[in-house]
Amino acid sequence: MACTAEGVAAALRAAAEVIAEHRTELVDLDRAIGDADHGENLSRGFTAIVSALETAVPETPAGVVKLAATTLISKVGGAAGPLYGTAFLRASAKLGDAAELEVPLLLDALRAALEGVQARGKAVGGDATMVDALIPAVSAAEGAADGTIADVLAAAADGADRGAESTVDLIPRKGRASYLGERAVGHLDPGARSTALLLRAFAEAAR
Repeated sequence: MACTAEGVAAALRAAAEVIAEHRTELVDLDRAIGDADHGENLSRGFTAIVSALETAVPETPAGVVKLAATTLISKVGGAAGPLYGTAFLRASAKLGDAAELEVPLLLDALRAALEGVQARGKAVGGDATMVDALIPAVSAAEGAADGTIADVLAAAADGADRGAESTVDLIPRKGRASYLGERAVGHLDPGARSTALLLRAFAEAAR
């Protein structure tokens, strides 16, 4: 079953609710190894996305995703705005002018999002960043390619959960957490956690 622009907008609204619910958790995770602004910044960004969607929902899935991208880039400080904004921007470019989002396009968009984050943040797997959630998310999504959009997103969310948990045992090599070196081991990366939360919200919305 394909997904229209309104379906994508609904997924973003659901994601905004999840980020708001987990704002304090993300702040606390970031306080341990960063500057404690991840939850606040992301919550502000997704609140702004919801406000923009209340004005008008773009006509295509790509338009909705691009609206999310430009809103995050303009409204969110720290690393989250540029990284998530780039992810959504690259994804929207892959979606083109399609009226509905189908599984092959979704997989292309997920791959493009990962590539965008890696290009922007210069992170690879094992650096203890959101990339460690995105790599297994994309891999799991590809493994569910024969299923529905909901199946693909649920697999991606499961992969992201596993990837996020893996950052607890890693020594960060990017971002503010990298300054702590081995002292950061034992802490869940906030960007990896928010990535997992967003993918789970998208999966639940698709279901």
